[in-house]
Amino acid sequence: MKLHNYFRSSASFRVRIAMALKGLSYDYLPVHLARGDHKLPDYTGISADGLVPLLEVDGERLSQSMAIIEYLDETHPAVPLLPGDAISRAKVRALAQSVACEIHPLNNLRVLKYLVKELKVDEEAKNTWYRHWVREGLESFERQLHGLAAQRQAAGLPASVYCWGDTPTLADCCLVPQIFNGQRFNVNFEGLALTMAAFEACMKLPAFQQAKPSNCPDNEG
Repeated sequence: MKLHNYFRSSASFRVRIAMALKGLSYDYLPVHLARGDHKLPDYTGISADGLVPLLEVDGERLSQSMAIIEYLDETHPAVPLLPGDAISRAKVRALAQSVACEIHPLNNLRVLKYLVKELKVDEEAKNTWYRHWVREGLESFERQLHGLAAQRQAAGLPASVYCWGDTPTLADCCLVPQIFNGQRFNVNFEGLALTMAAFEACMKLPAFQQAKPSNCPDNEG
């Protein structure tokens, strides 16, 4: 397998976590987003959307981090990232999509660049935009975790160690990169007790440490 990704890309980070949790090896192919490598013909020739991550596997090219992770989960099920029953899977997907579909799209690199270059927003206003939407999204995430915790308690189940249960799931693959990104922009994480507890539990695991940006070959610090 070959993974085209960028060390600072949250979406790429999600896939690296999933692959590390599953113990999958791959060739790391860096695509420097800040420099615009994703817009060059060599990359757009293999990536229809010109985004990262892009996974090459078995003669196929797969894009979009969520689709890639679910593909990996279906083809390498030994370390599942989704629960076994349909209701639980839906709840984990809802948590994951709260990050991937609600928080991240408003704050990825191309959106922030557009704010500055096209709309002439200054640096502080851009950072205020970022912090507002990330904080609002994480508050929603926290409320979801509280609801799930109450359901588990009512059912006599132990409290979750991670976002869902006692093993990392797709939700954790999405949450951890978002927290890393938020730390770069000094997002306020106060009052997000369950969210941050899940993050801290994840970061105790070798797979999450292995996948973090500072351990990528294209890391620039």
